[in-house]
Amino acid sequence: MGTVTIEIDGVSLEAETGSMIIEIADDAGMHIPRFCYHKKLSVAANCRMCLVDVSNSPKAVPACATPVADGMKVLTNSTKARIAQKSVMEFLLINHPLDCPICDQGGECELQDVALGFGNDVSRFTEGKRVVQDKNIGPLIETDMTRCIHCTRCVRFGTEVVGMREMGATGRGEHMEIGTYIEKSIESEVSGNIIDLCPVGALTAKPSRYKARAWEMQSTAGVSPHDCLGTNIEIHHRRGEVIRVVPRENEKINEVWISDRDRFSYQSVTDSERLTQPKIKKDGQWQTCDWETALTHVCDQLNNIKQSEGVENIGALISPSATLEEMYLTQKLMRGLGSHNIDHRLRQVDFSSQFEAPMFPGMEFDIDALEDMDATLLIDADLRREQPLLALRLRKSTRHGRVMSVHSGEVENNFKVSPNVSVPASDLLAQLQGIVAALIEQHKEVSAELTELFVDIKPTPDQQTIASELRINDNACLLVGQSALEHSKSSHIRWLAKTISDLSGCAFGELTAGANTAGGYIAGALPHRLSAAEESNICGWNTQQMLQKGLSAYLLMNTEPELDSSYRDAARVSLLKSKFVVMMTPFAKGEFLDYADVLLPIAGFTETSGTFINVCGEWQSFTAAVKAKGEARPAWKVLRVLGNLLELDGFDYVSSQEINAAVKERFESTTDARVGHFQRPDSLESGGEKPRPLSMYDMDSLTRRSLCLQMSVQGQDNWRRDQIEHLVASQSLPETESPDSLINLSASSAESETASLQESSDA
Repeated sequence: MGTVTIEIDGVSLEAETGSMIIEIADDAGMHIPRFCYHKKLSVAANCRMCLVDVSNSPKAVPACATPVADGMKVLTNSTKARIAQKSVMEFLLINHPLDCPICDQGGECELQDVALGFGNDVSRFTEGKRVVQDKNIGPLIETDMTRCIHCTRCVRFGTEVVGMREMGATGRGEHMEIGTYIEKSIESEVSGNIIDLCPVGALTAKPSRYKARAWEMQSTAGVSPHDCLGTNIEIHHRRGEVIRVVPRENEKINEVWISDRDRFSYQSVTDSERLTQPKIKKDGQWQTCDWETALTHVCDQLNNIKQSEGVENIGALISPSATLEEMYLTQKLMRGLGSHNIDHRLRQVDFSSQFEAPMFPGMEFDIDALEDMDATLLIDADLRREQPLLALRLRKSTRHGRVMSVHSGEVENNFKVSPNVSVPASDLLAQLQGIVAALIEQHKEVSAELTELFVDIKPTPDQQTIASELRINDNACLLVGQSALEHSKSSHIRWLAKTISDLSGCAFGELTAGANTAGGYIAGALPHRLSAAEESNICGWNTQQMLQKGLSAYLLMNTEPELDSSYRDAARVSLLKSKFVVMMTPFAKGEFLDYADVLLPIAGFTETSGTFINVCGEWQSFTAAVKAKGEARPAWKVLRVLGNLLELDGFDYVSSQEINAAVKERFESTTDARVGHFQRPDSLESGGEKPRPLSMYDMDSLTRRSLCLQMSVQGQDNWRRDQIEHLVASQSLPETESPDSLINLSASSAESETASLQESSDA
């Protein structure tokens, strides 16, 4: 594409041919008012607010829909442009209710801002304004469609970005309304983004309705605790209470979007059912105590079990969404005691190739590169459930490229997939073996050993197509999904996937559980590795062994194994039979009340500092937005004090930044010699099974305790709903959506008080 020279308000600018005037003005920092235009959506040009004066044009033209031409002169503030903009503003305000004093959008409303600059003092319109009846579109989004100015941003977002035509325009002229095509809730897992897109107060967040004004809130940058992408978020808070969560723009990771679980899971930490004081179970009854008593009791019990039954009977399970600092100190504490029974791979079933695993599972390419792929193979990846924002990236690639899938179970995609091979979990290996066999047929240089291994495999036409597409396209990749990593033959699946990648030349990627699986590997939260991928002389027990064989003592770092792991029944039995269980959690309610012996209150994700490492190996640190509830403390501080009370070396950190620096120093000195590589098996495997996938809003302790997420369509369509509904509120979830009950229950969380964080050594 060539370049042209244009002039905007007397300033000469270089522009790419085909660019729109508004894009060039934005890049140059020149503001042109707009409502319907958004850089991530197609041009609609229906609001007409961006009218500008272009030389040799008899009338003002829309800047969003007018391509630049060489020598073009544009005036954004001329008399002609101002008259046109004022006229459009007058028309837009004709039917607007002007209820700014009670509108949640007040203070950050684009209509308010533009009306101040281009609106008239007095309206000439004397007729009655139209009134639109509000629709209930679910527990996440509040509607007030009388305020709607028909910019159609929400409609275009659903159609173009998400691939789900849930919102649309019905009626004509003054009777035109924006809403769902039929009376139903919005079901998209990224639906909350239309709240940010709406330039007025027609679509607002229902859980935070009427809680605070925009100018009253402070903003703190954060990172999502749910997905392996490291989605960037902004946490808005007032007087120590989190009010809402919104996207923080990062083109390389999440663009300007976040998923609904990122946006609304904060409800779990603002809920009144928080653990605010340490508790010890005595004679079957929970008793509150101070930190010194609780931590001393923990140390005494761990030392007693170490002496009486051996340190090999003590183990730690860590949430894959714990911070790097929490994971590092947990494994350091356990190894200081002498135990190597440490793991964060809660959903994994097959551990046979753990010594061959890379430094951390992840992707060999950047997240934003996915939308430019010409061919992509998904291996048992349910992106909408596992990584919703990655599904949006992949949808972009289908405009020019091809997405192929081999999966087991039911998967609903929001993009075109061909071939789309669906098989039972027991046949997944055979499908991948067929693709490898097809690549061997098409490849000229393959080792005799590999050829011999696949000599009896006859590829199907679909397998031939997949192999050919990956091989002939220079820009191709494959992604191994979470479900594949949970398969009972996941080691063989990973080797087959890597072999497909090597033979075809396509990039390789794995999509992991939680927000910090990569951090878990780097921190050494594994039974066979120390931090920075250094092999341990002693290999401890993994998650499966700890829960199926049982231990005498467990340290649970922000995880509920009976819900988070693939071993629900075994977890309950082992934890109930154990002699001592320490539960570090922000929550006061859960099945852990049956098996835990000590509850240590830790800060929620909005109340602590830390670091997440995403699937591309990018380190992202964040700070606390608000103070922890009651006497809760950041988990890294609790672990630091435990280490000191146990008289272990190296627990003198005074900040999470110091811990981060210590891990990073070791990580940067790591060589490839420390990292394993998948080895070719002696024979091909077959069969296998996988645990039933978790529901979208049952992935972790945060989503399953968020009331609005549990009231959504996906929340209620959960095969474990009866097991988790008691976690959300003191009463069961309503069978039908009730916006009034949602608002009342959400408002009650504001009554819980916050207490100051302390740096004292008693944590």
